[in-house]
Amino acid sequence: MRETDLYAPIKALLEAQGYTVKGEVGSADVVALRDGDPPVIVELKTGFSLALLHQAIARQTVTDAVYVAVPRRKGRASWAALKNNRTLCRRLGLGLITVRPEDGFTEILCDPVPYRPRQNVRRKARLLREFARLDGDPNTGGSTRRTLVTAYRQDALRIAAHLAAHGPAKASHVASATGVEGARLVMAANHYGWFVRVERGIYALTETGRTAI
Repeated sequence: MRETDLYAPIKALLEAQGYTVKGEVGSADVVALRDGDPPVIVELKTGFSLALLHQAIARQTVTDAVYVAVPRRKGRASWAALKNNRTLCRRLGLGLITVRPEDGFTEILCDPVPYRPRQNVRRKARLLREFARLDGDPNTGGSTRRTLVTAYRQDALRIAAHLAAHGPAKASHVASATGVEGARLVMAANHYGWFVRVERGIYALTETGRTAI
C-alpha cells in the first residue's frame, strides 16, 4: 500500500464529519477545515517510523489536532506493535488512524488529547521495595537481565553463606541469624537449586549452593 492509497479513505472519513479536506497543503499531507474548529492535520505513512513521529510533532506547532495514519496489518505481532504505537501516540498527544488495505475501512484508535499519565501504584511500590532491599549497588546500569543481582538473590546468598558456615539449620534460626525474614520461603522455593530440606523445617546446602558461594 502506498501513502497515496491512504488519502482517499482518510479524506472520506473527515468529509463524513463535515470537514473540507485538501491534500499536500504546505508541508502537511492532509489538512481538514470545519467552521469554528481548529485545523486537522493528518500525516500519512505506510508504517510507523521515527520520521513519521517527528513530522507529526512538528505539525503540533500549527495545531493540536494532529493525526498519523497507517495501514492496518494482519497478524498477532502486528496487532501487538500497533498497541504499543497507540500508547506512544497518546503519550505524544497525537491521534492515530488505521486504514484496512483490502477495503479502505478506517478506524480512529485514539484522538489527539494532552497526555495525563496514570502511575501504577503497585509497580511503584515494587520498585521502591526492591531498591530498599538491595544491599549496596551490585549491578552496572545497562547490564543484561541474566547477569543482574536482585535483592532476592542477595537474600539467598546470605542464607547459603550461613548454611555453609554452620551446617543444616532450622528455617527460623536462619532467618534470625541472617536477617532474611522470608528465609523459609526462599529455601522452600529453592529457585536456584541451592537448598534441600533434610528434616521438617530444617534445611541444608547443596553442592550447587556451595559452588555459588
